[in-house]
Amino acid sequence: MAIQAESGAARERSQTAPAQGRFLAGVLTMTGSGISNQIGAGIGAHAFPAVGPAGVVAVRQIVAAAVLLPAARPPLHRFTWHQWWPALLLGAAIALMNICLYTAIQRIGLGLAVTLEFLGPLAIALLRSRTRLDLLCAAFAGGGVYVLVLPGPSSDLAGIGIAMTGAACWAAYIVLNRVAGQRLPGLQAPAVATAVSLVFYLPVAAWLLAQGSLAGPALGYSVAAGVLCSVIPYAADLIALRTVQPGFFGIYMSINPLLAALSGTLVLGQLLVLHEWLGIAIIVATNAAAILLAGRRSRRSVPAGRGNPRTLPASRE
Repeated sequence: MAIQAESGAARERSQTAPAQGRFLAGVLTMTGSGISNQIGAGIGAHAFPAVGPAGVVAVRQIVAAAVLLPAARPPLHRFTWHQWWPALLLGAAIALMNICLYTAIQRIGLGLAVTLEFLGPLAIALLRSRTRLDLLCAAFAGGGVYVLVLPGPSSDLAGIGIAMTGAACWAAYIVLNRVAGQRLPGLQAPAVATAVSLVFYLPVAAWLLAQGSLAGPALGYSVAAGVLCSVIPYAADLIALRTVQPGFFGIYMSINPLLAALSGTLVLGQLLVLHEWLGIAIIVATNAAAILLAGRRSRRSVPAGRGNPRTLPASRE
């Protein structure tokens, strides 16, 4: 009996290890995506005086499409409507999300814009929460956002409204990215969505080229933003959403205000004050708690004698 118990415990550990490894890989992927995205946003802001937010987004989408489409080579002629509709909606969400974010950055700064945009993933976390601890994590993350922002009478309401629209688009992006990623293998979902979003910005790119604005440093900053904010995060988010649940993804995205604040300081010279650091500390602590809770759930979700954890979405690959 003792031998059987030991062998059963060993088998359970061997089954749990892959689930833990996939979960850790998802967390690391999301962290890398956030770092790349926020540094790229700071770099792209340097091009605003020459090409404006729409110009930066246009170049971002051109770069993303130029990289993702040849890499994924999606067989568009074989797509069914079941595969097309999430990819089309994902492209529209990306197009609106990007212009909202960059316009908000121009008006209210990188840290505040990204912080308000985080309300989209936070909403996903709240809607998909299954336990009181999940709700508590989301509530603390929301409190951290409020402390970080501390809105007042002098706030740029238009900029805040634009950032909130970006938040809604980010929420849609999370949901649609997961659906499209389950129906299209590899990088086909972000590749097609990027091509769809590019359609909206081709007139902007053509006008800037005709004006001679897309040249020199402005072009370099915009291209760098395209790689760091589009190519890397789109692919990374798709991979992450195949290994973690959308609710946890939404909570963990609260790390982006911290990354945005650091990027604003290092790349744009935007210094933080005490309440902003306090808000960041609350958000980071919330993420740590969310990771621990999600990790425990992933370990408990492995049924005896099975290697496929129930809480992890199946990959199409």
